[in-house]
Amino acid sequence: MASNIEIKAILKNRATAEATAAQLSDTGPELIHQEDVFFRCDGARLKLRILGPERGELIRYERADVADTRCSRYVIARTSDPQILLDILTKTLGRIGVVKKARTLYLIGQTRVHLDRVEDLGDFLELEVVLKPEQGESEGKSIAEALLTSFGIEKQEFIAEAYVDLLAHRVHSAENRNSLPTRGALCRDDL
Repeated sequence: MASNIEIKAILKNRATAEATAAQLSDTGPELIHQEDVFFRCDGARLKLRILGPERGELIRYERADVADTRCSRYVIARTSDPQILLDILTKTLGRIGVVKKARTLYLIGQTRVHLDRVEDLGDFLELEVVLKPEQGESEGKSIAEALLTSFGIEKQEFIAEAYVDLLAHRVHSAENRNSLPTRGALCRDDL
């Protein structure tokens, strides 16, 4: 199973991040539109990343939900027929969420730098330091932390959750707000 060191943060100033990425980058920018459909999966996350009508990736990954650099272990299977795979997985496992994003990809050394614009959430920076077989997690974390400094990202901007979780929290919060009685609907006993 392949692994990387990953960190995700809220992106407060996209223009500054783009300038930093362009300055440090070996390649990029590459704009990629992605639709990630998540399925029920015990002990890990399972998503089908749809990149186009004839291109997709089924990705299973394990990662702690902590607001810090963390190791992610993953396996990817590519498909030329993502719609059929989507139908099979939906009927077999059931969907738990969908994330639509425009990802701007830069490569800085062995790190994939993602500037993500996530539908209904906003802008985020994600770093994925792809570990080489001879590298340990601590070396990958050092690389990620140096890049975070270059991008001016501070710890309070780190996020623990996956985008699908953030979207689910947002929907749940909106549902709770909508279920509260309006001021006029309160009874005298409620006061």
